[in-house]
Amino acid sequence: MQKEHQRRGFSISHQRVVLELNFAGTLRGSTELTIIPTSRELRSIHLHCRHAEIHRVTVASYPAEFVLYDPLDNIIPSDPKDFHLHPELKRKVYSALTDGDEGELSIALPPQAQIEPSVEPSSEFAPMKVLIEYSIVHPDEGIQFVLPSEAYPYRVPHAFTSPSSPDAARCWVPCVDSLWEQCTWEFEIIVPRFLDRVDDDVEADERNDADADRVPVIVVCSGELVEQVDHPTHSRKTIFLYSQPVPTSVQHIAFAAGPFQLLQIPADQSDEASSQAVMHAFCLPGMERMLPPSVSFLRGAMNFYTSEFGSYPYTSHKLVFVNELPKQRFDAATLSLVSSDVLHGEDAIDIVFETRQLLSHALACQWMGINIVQKTWADTWLINGLGLYMAGLFIRKHLGVNEYRFRLRRDMDRVIELDVGEMPPICQPAVPHPPDPSVLPFINMKSALVLHILDRRLGKSGTSVGLSRVMPKLFLQAISGEMGGNALSTNNFFKLCRKVCGFEARLFAEQWIYGSGCPRLRFKANFNRKRMAVEITMQQDSPAYENNKDDPVRLALLKPVQVFVGHMTVRIHEADGTPYEHVLDIQSQYKKYDVPFNTKYKRVRRNTKRFIARQQAAALAAQGDTEAAEAIGMIDVGFGLDVWEDAKERENWKVADWTEEEEQHMASATYEWIRLDADFEWIAVMEFHQPDFMWVSQLQRDRDVVAQLEAIRALAKDPTAIVSGTFTKTVLVTNYFHRIRVEAALKLVTCATNKLGFIGLFHLFKIFLRYCHAPQAKDQDLFSHKYVPLQNDFSDFSEYFVRKAVLTAISQVRFENGKTPPIVRKFLIDQLRFNDNTNNAYSDARYIGCIISALGGACVSTAPPEHGELSQMQGRTDISPDDADLLQQATTEIERYRTMDRLVPSPYNVVTVATLEWYTLMNLANLIPSDPTLYIMYTREGNYTSVRIAAFNGLFLTRWYTPKLMRYILSVVQHDPSRIIRRHVAHSMLESLALLYTIGEIKSGKEDNLIIEEDGATQDKSKDIAAKKSEVNGFMKTLRRDKELGRNETFREMIMPMLLAPNVDYDVRWSLLQLNELFIKGAEESIPKVTIHIPIPITPVVETPPALSPQTSSIPLTIRAGRRASTVTAPLPIHLKKPPAPKVKQEPLTISTSGLSNAPAPPSGIRKIRLTPRTPVVDPVAAAAMPPPRVPPLPKAPKPLPGSKRDKVPKAQAAGMPSSDVKACRNALHRLNQNKHAIIFRQPVDPVRDQAPNYYDVIHRPMDLSTMKSKLDAGMYHDRFEFEADFKLMIENAKTYNQAGQFAYNEALALQAFFDQAWKRIDATLAQHQPPPPPPIVPQAPRARPGPSRPKAAPIASTSAAVMPPPPPPAVPVQPRITLKIGGQSSSSKPSPAPATPSIKIKPKFKAPSPAPAPLPAPPPAKARSKSKADTGDEFDDIMRDLLGENEEESEDDVEADLLDEIMMIEQERGSKPEKTKKPKAVEHAPVAHPPPPPAHPRSTTPLHDEDADGDFDADLEDAITAPPPPPPPPPAPLKIAIGGPSKPAASKPLTLTVKPMKPPKETPKPPKEKEKERVKIALPPPPATASSSSRTPLQKKKCLDVIRFLRKCDQSFFFRIPVDPVLAGCPTYYDEIKHPMDLKTMEEKLNRGEYETMEDFYSDVILIFDNCRQFNPPTTLPYVHADELEAIFKKEWSRVSAKLGHEEKRAMAAALNKLKYEDVSFFFREPVDPIRLGIPTYFQVIDPKKARDLSLIKTKLDKGEYDTSNAVFADLQLMVDNAIKFNGEVSEVAAAARACMARFRELVTDSLSKKRKPDIAEMGRASGTPPVKRAKLG
Repeated sequence: MQKEHQRRGFSISHQRVVLELNFAGTLRGSTELTIIPTSRELRSIHLHCRHAEIHRVTVASYPAEFVLYDPLDNIIPSDPKDFHLHPELKRKVYSALTDGDEGELSIALPPQAQIEPSVEPSSEFAPMKVLIEYSIVHPDEGIQFVLPSEAYPYRVPHAFTSPSSPDAARCWVPCVDSLWEQCTWEFEIIVPRFLDRVDDDVEADERNDADADRVPVIVVCSGELVEQVDHPTHSRKTIFLYSQPVPTSVQHIAFAAGPFQLLQIPADQSDEASSQAVMHAFCLPGMERMLPPSVSFLRGAMNFYTSEFGSYPYTSHKLVFVNELPKQRFDAATLSLVSSDVLHGEDAIDIVFETRQLLSHALACQWMGINIVQKTWADTWLINGLGLYMAGLFIRKHLGVNEYRFRLRRDMDRVIELDVGEMPPICQPAVPHPPDPSVLPFINMKSALVLHILDRRLGKSGTSVGLSRVMPKLFLQAISGEMGGNALSTNNFFKLCRKVCGFEARLFAEQWIYGSGCPRLRFKANFNRKRMAVEITMQQDSPAYENNKDDPVRLALLKPVQVFVGHMTVRIHEADGTPYEHVLDIQSQYKKYDVPFNTKYKRVRRNTKRFIARQQAAALAAQGDTEAAEAIGMIDVGFGLDVWEDAKERENWKVADWTEEEEQHMASATYEWIRLDADFEWIAVMEFHQPDFMWVSQLQRDRDVVAQLEAIRALAKDPTAIVSGTFTKTVLVTNYFHRIRVEAALKLVTCATNKLGFIGLFHLFKIFLRYCHAPQAKDQDLFSHKYVPLQNDFSDFSEYFVRKAVLTAISQVRFENGKTPPIVRKFLIDQLRFNDNTNNAYSDARYIGCIISALGGACVSTAPPEHGELSQMQGRTDISPDDADLLQQATTEIERYRTMDRLVPSPYNVVTVATLEWYTLMNLANLIPSDPTLYIMYTREGNYTSVRIAAFNGLFLTRWYTPKLMRYILSVVQHDPSRIIRRHVAHSMLESLALLYTIGEIKSGKEDNLIIEEDGATQDKSKDIAAKKSEVNGFMKTLRRDKELGRNETFREMIMPMLLAPNVDYDVRWSLLQLNELFIKGAEESIPKVTIHIPIPITPVVETPPALSPQTSSIPLTIRAGRRASTVTAPLPIHLKKPPAPKVKQEPLTISTSGLSNAPAPPSGIRKIRLTPRTPVVDPVAAAAMPPPRVPPLPKAPKPLPGSKRDKVPKAQAAGMPSSDVKACRNALHRLNQNKHAIIFRQPVDPVRDQAPNYYDVIHRPMDLSTMKSKLDAGMYHDRFEFEADFKLMIENAKTYNQAGQFAYNEALALQAFFDQAWKRIDATLAQHQPPPPPPIVPQAPRARPGPSRPKAAPIASTSAAVMPPPPPPAVPVQPRITLKIGGQSSSSKPSPAPATPSIKIKPKFKAPSPAPAPLPAPPPAKARSKSKADTGDEFDDIMRDLLGENEEESEDDVEADLLDEIMMIEQERGSKPEKTKKPKAVEHAPVAHPPPPPAHPRSTTPLHDEDADGDFDADLEDAITAPPPPPPPPPAPLKIAIGGPSKPAASKPLTLTVKPMKPPKETPKPPKEKEKERVKIALPPPPATASSSSRTPLQKKKCLDVIRFLRKCDQSFFFRIPVDPVLAGCPTYYDEIKHPMDLKTMEEKLNRGEYETMEDFYSDVILIFDNCRQFNPPTTLPYVHADELEAIFKKEWSRVSAKLGHEEKRAMAAALNKLKYEDVSFFFREPVDPIRLGIPTYFQVIDPKKARDLSLIKTKLDKGEYDTSNAVFADLQLMVDNAIKFNGEVSEVAAAARACMARFRELVTDSLSKKRKPDIAEMGRASGTPPVKRAKLG
């Protein structure tokens, strides 16, 4: 709190408010705040103020400048009419709420107002006064004016402060709206003396007489009433002065003004009456008679609280009952505003219990919740829980212990049902905001139970005192001022508990307060006769932990407790009837306890003699014989019932007795029963099994209502005739608590089955017969008897509740087919028909509502098809005549009661509400046609609020989204004067959609349903989550696609004006935003750029830069970041290759990379490189960055190409780490990453994300697993011991920064133990098995290369540096070139005299379609190979040799992929346009020997260019074309590489590399002809499509986008959603190995840019994602596994999506049909054939009517979605054409028109689809007949 004052710069010590109210909806006033500055630097004062108009502000009596800006009033999207902008609107609402926290009113201190030192020692600076004059007109929040209207002409005007929103206080007075800003208050409220105005010309005497007959206006306010005075200048106004001397927050200030009726609650007649607080109650006129019965008990509550917990913190308490309160109750200091709906008269029964609970809790909140507040929001559970605990103790005194314990058990069952893994802990210290309103009721409920358990455990501690000693000390600290700011924290509360009771609550708090979940305990008991002990086994589990154990995030947030520990009391009722208590110490999940048996072994005799003896003793005890009463000990509750004592009556009631076998079992039992958790100290599920007779004994002899309730529930699980008799006896015995009797009556339904002869229904009828006229014959069949009830008499409340329970139970009896027996429905109809409440002193409105509800449940079957069906406009037709007759009788009675309630209203129209709910249920069951007009009549203003709510509930279960109903409902949400109705309707619109979708009223398309297949019997949680996500996605897609929902024009027209309305309600706005989000897809917003500068040390990942080669080139790097681009120049090494290879004329290449981790440019930079194989001429720009050219020595092995597979292992071993150590470290690292304790160690610590801002101040050498992996991959470890040292450093860092016992500390210990165990085995294995020495390198066979001047050259040996000595340097510098080794060795061991001569062929841009590519020739035998892959010096040599079949280790697919990777690494998009073009020619180059001969043509070489050079690709090709070809060698046939390029200048034309493989060499080979050569297209592996390449599927963008979104939502797509960032992902070598990176985000961007032409292109990129992942990551790693799993998911989804008719296809076909309809070619086929009008009566004799087709029919079927594929549409069109030909002839005019119509339709569809895609070269090629080429575009 002090920090808040320091941040704000001032605190408030006192505030005075002057308000003038009139009941026209306006408020004018002023407020004077006395502030105390906390800093001399205070220059402005920020206050909270909304919905007010500020007129004047003064500070220290000097006028001050001010600014009032309400962010919520200035929420305007970029386009106010665009309903797709709801994400932007939601973001702005969030932002406005955040901005409002600092204050909407800013006041500048005038220069004259100086901050002076204080003369008081309590403060440093002198106080200052701030005066603000303001007015409010028709406020929307904060103040509620309830005024008469046309719909409510008799409503009494009144006004009050309303808790309409969390910031409601600032809406009626400028203030500091904070719970912890407390000050004293003064109020001066001016109101009219009377409501109606008096004319000024009326005489004074007449005016006084008129005033005496009118009700004066009263103001009730927080604080104490000082006086009421007349207005000094206006005689028709009066002033109420209130003062609140206790510092109070503005959020706990309230007032109400109106003509209230006053009731003073008198004090008790005792000596202390003068010291008792004054209590008053106020209500509106007309409710005076209901006020005393509702509030008279509060004096007893006040006395109880003051005697138990200390004096009342204030001097008075007031209750004001008002209308239109958003909540049932609003508590303020000394005042509680309560809804008038809780008032009741003296004739009420049911509502009495609810009202007393509500008002007693309101009074308890004055102690705990108003006077004492929570210190932080995390302490809300304590304040709310203590208030509820106090109210529960009063209920125990007021209504009895049985009622109190029964409520505890009921609340415990609710908590157990909810706390299964979805609810958070009741206290979350790390959460700085208030608890979510959706979970706050759960927190309140569990908090009261936890405090009850704490009280029980405190009572068993050393001092044996509970919360009854702790809470008075809390209130004493608050009154005395020892509690700072009267703010209580959880920590201080437990400190006080430890101080008073000596109880250490740390373990208790960790389980029940800071942890979530409830245990499930399973017990088994067995009596050991030898040891004379009861062996009890306990096993526990936690559903909350089990449901979240696989999700580390939820484990960290929800903190479910795995094992609950503590003591549990077990009570064993032994043979002598004495209960013995034993304590079980529960400390683990499983344990066995030996409980000693105190009584000497003695059988429990439950025979007839014992039964008779006990009855005789009971009779004597009833006559007053105390000795007999003491002799029998504990008498059963049921003894003394006359019905069970008469044998004939037992037969009449069909009471079953125990069998002889059961009697023997009972006689052999050693104890009566066992009771678990007898002291109610656990919130847990108890599963315990014992024989039925023990449960019966517990029910009849245990006085605890919780024990009786447990016995009833246990017996109901296995119903028998004896159980039915036991329940019946429990209902009849009045000694039982009435709620136990009610529970027994409801459980009789379990015995009403066909197996038991419906004995339960018989007993229910027999019980209810007591309230009806007796049958004439005693042996009357109860299943055919007509039950005419007696006159109602509800004087006995217990009998009243039992009677209602019996009615409800009878209505729940069902046959096996799910229907209720007709006698049950007839019985309930008779109860409505013959109900007589004439002489009853109590109202029967709720009793009638109970009968109507029971009748509705009885009319509906619980089995299909009735259950869950929503009618449209007609009823069911499959009901029997008897059922229809009973339904008609029921409807008649319901209508009679609805009419009677309109004429003679029941309290709050509860009968009308029951009838509307009955109609809603019948409509849902499709038994009565749905009639919206019935509900609309009751939804209008003028009806009671509860009636309107019930009517809206019924309306929302119909098709409320039709345009007229939608407009009416949205108008209600926008303009209805009742805030309660507006909020309920807005919420119901959302809830009803889910319900209508569930019951099938909102139909979902088949294409949106995802089938989740499961293998095995166990259910996978991930599949459940995926199923739920798919169901939600399907639901949203259905809503957005539905014409009446997402495409509802009324909704789209009204939604944005409603959201932007200035008076929109706080809660309604959120509901409408959610509805808009469901109906309409939001427009995507660009992510705002936020730069956060945090001094975080860089993760120590060091990359060794590659050594520069002798020749470097200045490489322009184009850095693309967002929409901006910049170019820098950086050197790039160019590696020269020594092995002989053919010269390849190469175009200037543009190599685009998505990330360069070691280059000066950022990862998004694009490097553009242009290389040409000419004499290097260095430009001046690059000369400065290049060393003098020199030839690298031959002994050094040629460096492999970047990204090749050969450089992965050497890089990891760059520091000398053995390969065995590398493998061991990788294995250990993989196992560490897979360990469940390694989650927090996988990535570097982020101080912001991990909430550790000082981490790098404490830890100077950070380390994590990703950094270790990066160092391992980069070869920075010399041996495995350095790897181990880094791991130990990581663990030591975690131990240093985190304290012992914290989560991170424990995880570090667990991970260290795992690593030590694994590393020990790895280290021992490596020590025993040293790696073998590397094999010797085999020298490469010599290879000759003919030159142009000599036919044969001397061979040169090419070996590694370790074997061969370096040859003399060549005479000329080495030319930079890219070498492709194409020729292969012959089968002979000698070198071939004339190797293969490759050729480069430039092909024209467009050609006729070529035949399908033929398969590659079979590879030669293994013996023909003279070298292995490892022997070559160039990667291209290996690739091309593998492509020709020399390497047998790799398949053809692998070869193609590798070659394409290497080619596309070099050849990318061209960056400049050619200057001139030449006709392409085939130029053949042969390999030459070292050193190369002088050039044969002056233009055979060109200088090395940078990007700004003048040359271009076509100019370079011209050189190759004009160069004279050398003489071709005779054998073998040349292999030609055709590089297809455009004949015209084009900067972005695709490049096609076609390799023409040669045939196996022969003895006399000759060059084959061009037509005999076959081309092999190097491309990515195509998708497994059945269609040929010439019939590729056009791109369907929406389907592809849906696939991307579907994949992105899968959990396995985590690694593939965005591009790989080598730095963040810890893989700096990623782009060295992966040359064609791909991810889902990049694919979506390419899709939006129109870079995909066909579905096959899209498919190939998806597969490329998975191939890249598998290439970079080793098998069994998590990315590798996810790639396999996601690929399987994708292929399954792709097969489903590709088979469906896409949205774009459908739209294209619909547009084509619409356009075709107005063209002349479709004249004969626009409408169906009319044989009469056209004069062709025999048409349908020739053409089958079922096969008749026309364009309008096809269009209708297309709109209805009856076509699954496009082929089906074309099939119908073809059928139309066939019909025309069949009837009119082959050569008729109609047949020709039909064919033309078909052709025109195809043309229109094709054009429509092509317009949706961006045309490019591939489209042009396809249009001209040339097969499209594969493009590779990066960057």
